[in-house]
Amino acid sequence: MAGLPSGVAIRTDPVLGDADIAEVGALLADRARCRVLMALNDGRALSASVLADEAGVSRSTASGHLGRLTSAGLLRVETQGRHRYYRLAGREVGELLEKLTEFAPARPVRSLREGTRAAQLRAARTCYDHLAGRLGVAIMAELLREGYLEGGDGCYHPHRASTDYISAPGRDVDYALTPAGLVFLDRVGVRVPEGSRRLIRYCVDWSEQRHHLGGRLGRAVLDHFLTEQWIRRREVGRAVQVTPAGHAALAEFFRIAHPVGVIDPGQRAREQFQLDTAGLQRRGHGHEL
Repeated sequence: MAGLPSGVAIRTDPVLGDADIAEVGALLADRARCRVLMALNDGRALSASVLADEAGVSRSTASGHLGRLTSAGLLRVETQGRHRYYRLAGREVGELLEKLTEFAPARPVRSLREGTRAAQLRAARTCYDHLAGRLGVAIMAELLREGYLEGGDGCYHPHRASTDYISAPGRDVDYALTPAGLVFLDRVGVRVPEGSRRLIRYCVDWSEQRHHLGGRLGRAVLDHFLTEQWIRRREVGRAVQVTPAGHAALAEFFRIAHPVGVIDPGQRAREQFQLDTAGLQRRGHGHEL
């Protein structure tokens, strides 16, 4: 170009400004797309038809939503033969969803089915690739109580927290596995794979507001529970159900008994919903079951 000294290169790539969080906000502003993301927040890959049912939209509408979420980098597609399955693009997306639940208001429960599902989530669920809810918190508490983990007390202390927030990966506490913990894991049968990811991380559980176990160890515990069929995933969503074998294993290894509420959280939800509905009807408000 005329007027430029010899050897000076001209930059043709666009100059980027601040991150455009409005683009992500626009994607999350649609309730159906949010339901798709939350359905995948247990780390599984699901088909478009299952995700359409979870979002409550038609197959064609779901296809459009899945395309936008994939193009934005929030989802990735896996092909198995003639079938396509969708999953979250990575742990960072799961962490974003967990963080957003801290700010999002709870949806009102308008049916017995919704009440049961909410109770199941609070009782036992996955947080991307590890256990959460009352079950996840109880396991973490037992590991600390027995001295298998050290470094903290498993509690979220908001007034002392520096970088920890509810419903987000924790960083204030540096937990470590003790020699006794290694022996315990071997006795239970948990095998932790090698990798660059930190062995022990934790999240501040959004429903219990205590710590649950993450990192490679958290993933290994979840994998072992699934392999041994101590828990099973529900058809959709992040809630998991403890099996009779799991109930026995929890009592034997973790001293977690039935009153923790992981076996049949639906019963408690049904009873509470009946009480709430009766109260609303007395005040002149009705809910359809």
